[in-house]
Amino acid sequence: MKTAVVTGANKGIGLEVVRQLAQNGFFVYLGSRSLESGLSVAEKLHADGIRAIEVIQLDVTDPESVLAARAHIGNKTPVLDVLVNNAGISGGFPQSALDATIDQFKEVYDTNLFGVVRVTQAFIDLLKRSPEPRIVNVTSAMASLTLAADSSGSSYHNKLSVYQSSKSALNMYTINLAYELRDTPFKVNMVCPGYTQTDFTGHQGTSTVQQAGQRIAKYALIDQHGPSGKFISEEYFPEPASCPW
Repeated sequence: MKTAVVTGANKGIGLEVVRQLAQNGFFVYLGSRSLESGLSVAEKLHADGIRAIEVIQLDVTDPESVLAARAHIGNKTPVLDVLVNNAGISGGFPQSALDATIDQFKEVYDTNLFGVVRVTQAFIDLLKRSPEPRIVNVTSAMASLTLAADSSGSSYHNKLSVYQSSKSALNMYTINLAYELRDTPFKVNMVCPGYTQTDFTGHQGTSTVQQAGQRIAKYALIDQHGPSGKFISEEYFPEPASCPW
């Protein structure tokens, strides 16, 4: 049975990704900053007949938590097939480029960028043992420099300097990661789940949690012919290879 780790998976899109990967035959480690919250949603998954999961305490901003999760999973399995870096925060509102504090930037970057780096580097040895390793970093169309700079676009006035820049930095990290792993079986991509109806958006949006989870799970399940190093936002761009920045 293939294995997967999903961070920030105790609710919303992350939880749906866990559900869909488990339904596709994976054993999934459900990463949750709060162990209690993770165990609570696990009971609901069990009630729905989804039992190939285990909750792990995983705070992506805490190096000791990340290393402890890696050690625990490493004791359970020698191989990890999929890593979904889903954990992320918005940083609150407003986010003026002139008024946002350095502490605001640090807090958001610690989760949205540094957390991804911590987790990826901690689990990379297990992933390298998989014949078809996949890394999916959850990003946002708001990180697109092209869309953000397009004054004729519908989202031009939606500016969040802290959140957007953190996800843009995540995209560049993903491109570099994919490049370094280009001559291996890895597929590494950044996927925008869409404007999704979750706590993150105040339950507003054009996509359901199920649709968003499917968009992410799709790139965890791609075969050796799938893309790598691509920015994928199905709401804006039909083909990963043609996405402008």
